[in-house]
Amino acid sequence: MLDKNGIAKRIAREVKDGYYVNLGIGIPTLVANFVRDDISVEFQSENGVLGMGPFPYEGEEDADIINAGKQTITTLPGASFFDSALSFGMIRGRHVDLTILGAMEVAENGDIANWKIPGKMVKGMGGAMDLVASAENIIVAMMHTNKAGESKLLKRCTLPLTGVRCVKKIVTNLAVLEVTPGGFHLLERAPGVSVEEIQKATAGTLIIQGEVPEMAL
Repeated sequence: MLDKNGIAKRIAREVKDGYYVNLGIGIPTLVANFVRDDISVEFQSENGVLGMGPFPYEGEEDADIINAGKQTITTLPGASFFDSALSFGMIRGRHVDLTILGAMEVAENGDIANWKIPGKMVKGMGGAMDLVASAENIIVAMMHTNKAGESKLLKRCTLPLTGVRCVKKIVTNLAVLEVTPGGFHLLERAPGVSVEEIQKATAGTLIIQGEVPEMAL
């Protein structure tokens, strides 16, 4: 199965030349480290950055240059900085081609829950609700199961929803899945992972058609 970097590396293959891409907090922030050098991509962070690069090497961090998760980042030539109002104007105006988010749960109909666990302190919902309401193409980066081994790909989400019927594709440590009207369509298996293992770890409807290829990373 994949680790967090492996998930990010697989998602980086979904990023196309000329895309404007928003990276959510967590695993999605790693995607910038794996995008091909021969394409031009603009990474946007909702705290007001356009033109993010990969994470800095140790000792080269600048505490004033951070992403929405307060991690230090690098910027590429031509990068720009602006206030949150302009950043959310870009998001709400549908100027972002691809949004990559983490999630605590995803339902088989594309619902996503990624901002709150009842009873736990949270600072706020952040920009996730704006992103899922505005984006045409949403990919979720997540672990297939929680720490207790319970599936996070469900028939229906049990946590408060961030958005409804909005997720298009999911990349986990076990698989790549597409959200379809019939459920989670299994597209690829992680290296060394069997279809049976994915079935066992998926609580929602899993659609398997023919031979399921192993991911190419």
